[in-house]
Parts: sequence; C-alpha cells; structure tokens
Amino acid sequence: MENIMKTLKESLEKNQDHFKNEIATLSVGRATPFLVEDIIVDYYGTPTPIKQISTISIPDAKNIFIKPWENNQLKEIEKAINLSQLGFNPVNDGDSIRITVPQPTEERRKDLVKHLRNLLEEAKISIRNAREDAMKEVKKLEKDDMISEDERFRGQDEIQKIINEENKKLEEESERKEKEIMTI
Repeated sequence: MENIMKTLKESLEKNQDHFKNEIATLSVGRATPFLVEDIIVDYYGTPTPIKQISTISIPDAKNIFIKPWENNQLKEIEKAINLSQLGFNPVNDGDSIRITVPQPTEERRKDLVKHLRNLLEEAKISIRNAREDAMKEVKKLEKDDMISEDERFRGQDEIQKIINEENKKLEEESERKEKEIMTI
C-alpha cells in the first residue's frame, strides 16, 4: 500500500511541476527566461534549446538579453525566435540579441487565459489517470488477498484525499496565473 501511495505522490508531483513550467511560459508582458529558453535552434544541424548554447539574462522587467557562446549562432537564434510565433521582434546588435517583451493586448490576454484553462484541464486529466492507476493497484491487492476490504476502502479514501488536495493546488495556481495575465 505504501508503494502505491509513494508512486501516486511522485506522479502527481511530476504533473504539478510540468503544469508550473507550462504556465511559466505564458507571457504576461514581463520578461522571464522561460519565454525563450526552450526555443529550438539549429545548432550545426542539431536541434538545440537556446539555453544550451547561450546565456539568457533579464536586465529589466521588459527586456530579454541573449548572448550566444559563439557569435556565428546569432542569426540562427534570431531566426528561431522569429519562427517561434511568440510575437517577439529580436534585435541583433552583432554581439547579442535583445528582445523587448510587448504588453499583450486584451484579445491576447483572453487567448492566454483560454490556453491556461486548456493546460489546467490536461493536468486534471493526468491526475485522474494517476488516481485510476492507484485505485486499480489497491483493488488488485485486495483481489490477491494481500489486504482486506476495509484496508481497500481506507486506501481508496486516502487516494481520493490526495487527489482532492492536488486538484486544489492546481486550481489555486491557475487562478493566480489568470489574475496575473488579466492584470494590466
């Protein structure tokens, strides 16, 4: 039973981390490295994230500064940023790339909230799947006469409590991000 709970908690923790990473990339008019660090650049024929071939810094709340370790990668990075459809206009000064993060329009903010809700729903589906797997394992233990019916019910109640807490955390994180997006 302990292994089932441990596996469930690990799965939920990974799901929570994934959700937080996904919503961190939603641009709300504030510069963060998350916005560009995973953009894929053609690095000598190998698809590589920007964060692996350059230094990304945030000099102020509106600007992202990208300094590649090799200057001949500037054009590739600039091209990848333009192709990313993030709406950024990179400025290549010959030594580095500067991006000014624009304030999103009202329509863009609504699209971001819609996307946030989709991400939340995906995370909840993942939680439901983890719950289903854990419940099956508990039922299997009872079927194999390793636990009693009462222990199965206790285990299922504990699983449901963990799932409810996890859903609440996701909802709170989503509400926080939605407020952040809609704040001008």
